[in-house]
Amino acid sequence: MTRLTRRTALATATAAASVALPRFAIGQADNRPTITIAVQKISNTNTLSALREQSNVGTRIAPTITERLIDLNYQSKLEPVPGLATEWKRISDTTVEFKLRQGVKLHDGGEMTAEDVAGSFSPQHMFGDTRPTVRGVTIPLSGSNPAVFTKELSRDVPPIARRLWPAFERMEIVDKHTVRLVNAAPDVTIEGRASVRGSDIVGIKAFNEAPSWLDYARKPVGTGPYKVREFKADTSLVLDAHDEYWGGRPPIKTLRFVEVPEASSRINGLLAGEFHFAGDISPDQIQQIESNPVFDVQRGLVPNHRLIVFDKNHAPLRDPRVRRAMTHAIDRQAIVDALWAGRTVIPRGLQWDFYADMLVADWTVPKYDPALARQMIKDAGYKGDPITFRVLNNYYINQTATSQVLTEMWKQVGLNVQIQMVENWTQIFARGPERGVRDWSNSATFSDPVSSIVAQHGPNGQQQQMGEWTDDEMNKLSVELESSTDRARRKQVFARMLQICEREDPAYTVLHQNAVFTAKRKEIKWKAAPSFAMDFRAHNWG
Repeated sequence: MTRLTRRTALATATAAASVALPRFAIGQADNRPTITIAVQKISNTNTLSALREQSNVGTRIAPTITERLIDLNYQSKLEPVPGLATEWKRISDTTVEFKLRQGVKLHDGGEMTAEDVAGSFSPQHMFGDTRPTVRGVTIPLSGSNPAVFTKELSRDVPPIARRLWPAFERMEIVDKHTVRLVNAAPDVTIEGRASVRGSDIVGIKAFNEAPSWLDYARKPVGTGPYKVREFKADTSLVLDAHDEYWGGRPPIKTLRFVEVPEASSRINGLLAGEFHFAGDISPDQIQQIESNPVFDVQRGLVPNHRLIVFDKNHAPLRDPRVRRAMTHAIDRQAIVDALWAGRTVIPRGLQWDFYADMLVADWTVPKYDPALARQMIKDAGYKGDPITFRVLNNYYINQTATSQVLTEMWKQVGLNVQIQMVENWTQIFARGPERGVRDWSNSATFSDPVSSIVAQHGPNGQQQQMGEWTDDEMNKLSVELESSTDRARRKQVFARMLQICEREDPAYTVLHQNAVFTAKRKEIKWKAAPSFAMDFRAHNWG
């Protein structure tokens, strides 16, 4: 791929602007455009499986390849809408029945039926040898639909499923177009869980015929508007229109995602006409792009917060007062103003307004109080031992600059935090006595606290799976939050969890809400979602 300098790109931008996009005419498939999207990263796991690729970058292609029983409205506020299920109803506190959309075609030409849904939720595809837990107790499975499953259990099945569905027991086939999802414990969030990435429905015939779980994960067969033609890890992803898509003929003939790690190269390629979209733009680049009338930048907050995460096993961080001091030493507003040009906000801890009656409205992030931080450090007897801060090179927008600002803020209160630049997430999570602090982000995948604070920091969450942090009371409350049907009690439980995780025994501290900025040619009539996901279905293309 040609790499252009900023000067060359600006010089050629005017000429490129005169190159019109191919126009889509109904009934003329060959006139549909090929669209190229430059992104910082396509996949962290070198797969396209929503079960393995649980990441911000993986969410980008969420609406294109595989879909869920319940979809999200990407053109509004991510409220739940019918997806592969046209309707659903509660049978009991543990069971929800789904009526499947009829006539839905898979990418391999087959019809999606209840067998595909049951197969998607099978041990072979999703759960491996894990078992549901009820109030912390593992229970045996009581049944399944064995005729659907022909593959052996694979060790490659990722451990994410029990984070998404801790008490899932089985998927019952009622008839060809009806299934019942049965939980082993009461759960008021079953419908929400059915809408999250990882609960995707796949073609079970193609899955059974794939040589291995990983082979299938690199070329999944789903029901989405685009199907995988070619995936080259760390390079590109090519998707072709799935013309039998139930939601209408896709407006784009071919979608090409290309990996361009440097932000300047993404912008230069956009200005020069090499790309139609440039993703992962930082706020300070918006003015440069929009100074050219041919381009605009779609922007907006997403249900994802940037965090700093602590490893309480790290010697200097064993005393919670040191971690608490780190939370009070951060001037979050200064970071938002300086690095985000005021284009994002500081939320009320790890929660979102769409939690509605579960929102703890009077909660805040720890106040900026350097004097309090210094006193806590003194009380803890901290002697200046180095605290390692592992950082990726701008995986997140302004990640490197943010880490530099944070280390300076911590230095001002007497903390010796040292940045360690690493290349990938494996190095971020590598265990050892030097692992101390890291960057992260947490999303709310549906409108309930279990989707974030439990899914990410509870007993099945990534932070505890990686051995960074645990708290007995938090774990007991996580189980209660997941299984209680008393909404008033659930809100009390959630408030106490925030107190533990963000104040008393900090597992993390929230910096700010995330925002996404996507640059494009202005003539493209496309609207960014309030999500990392990019929606290229017919209703979102002019």
